[in-house]
Amino acid sequence: MNLKRIIIVSSEFPPQPGGIGNHAFNLAKYLQQNGFNIKVISDNRSRNGEVEKRFDEDLPFSVHRVNKRRIRLRMYFRRIQLLFRHIKTSEVVIASGKFSLWIVAFCGLFYNRHYIAIIHGSEVNYKSKPLKFSIDISIKRFSKIIAVSHYTKSLLDHLNLNNIIIIPNGFDFGKWSSKQMKCIALKGNPKLITVGNITERKGQLHVIKHLPELLNVFPDLHYHCVGIPTESKRFIKIAKDLQVSEHVTFHGQVDDNLLQQLLVTSDVFIMLSNETLTGDVEGFGIAILEANALGVPAIGSIGCGIEDAIDQNTSGMLIKYDDSQALIHTLKTILDNKVQFSKQAKDWAEAHDWNLIVKQYIHAMNL
Repeated sequence: MNLKRIIIVSSEFPPQPGGIGNHAFNLAKYLQQNGFNIKVISDNRSRNGEVEKRFDEDLPFSVHRVNKRRIRLRMYFRRIQLLFRHIKTSEVVIASGKFSLWIVAFCGLFYNRHYIAIIHGSEVNYKSKPLKFSIDISIKRFSKIIAVSHYTKSLLDHLNLNNIIIIPNGFDFGKWSSKQMKCIALKGNPKLITVGNITERKGQLHVIKHLPELLNVFPDLHYHCVGIPTESKRFIKIAKDLQVSEHVTFHGQVDDNLLQQLLVTSDVFIMLSNETLTGDVEGFGIAILEANALGVPAIGSIGCGIEDAIDQNTSGMLIKYDDSQALIHTLKTILDNKVQFSKQAKDWAEAHDWNLIVKQYIHAMNL
């Protein structure tokens, strides 16, 4: 096929943070660079939309936004209106994120197009039976389903579908590795770091709970948390209760330059995620690859999409999120072989550059 006109419907999109939005942005950018005509439909998250408007002006593809509304039903209806308007001049529709799966599947009842779903994790892992049922029905309407990890694919095993493939998340390797970053003053020896929204899903609390045992072996260890401080107050209280608060720093959300400096100064990236009671789950863990690109090896948890983001015993190591002794052993292993792990981490990250990943998308979608 020679399908060149593509709509990407995403539940998130920059400049606001979010892994799904970052993925949709890069998919649009690199498909555009490969000769495809791209449109994006997403939301404004800011109150008046001015931040998004300035961001969109410099993009090589068009972005159509739905304004944030107090009445959510009206916002959902507006998304459907936008999709119906633009689908008439498009041949391929890609859905990425929670609400996108529903509205694109609904649109498929009226227009014969090439429909593709990209699943990241939580959007196909609802615990509510009605929501789960509605997602299952929607997923069946897509001609191709792309999962970002083996774990995410496994969340649809109950549907027995034969049109699901796995393409790992990509990232802009050049942006993260092309320049020499200055180390900055940072507490700790060793220095552990997690980058991501401060929430139960990202696993910062698990690391904090491991600190009492970690400090018995590494008394000068310090844990650095970077990201939107959603649940930081609760985590700080728990750290105080455990008497480890002096070994934890919450840096908040930072710009890319400072983030890279924090990463390159750290010894090990750590993300001990696990599935929450509501079904929220880490589908991949792109922040791990960004750290790897700067030569920072990673420790991650098994039982989620992070298993695909870490090449075991090469770019880092995988453990059970609640096993303190395994964490101590793993940390010792990486620190004792830091030079080797650092080189291997860079090589692993480079294999996930979007210039390579987008070719997998083009091939998989028969574009």
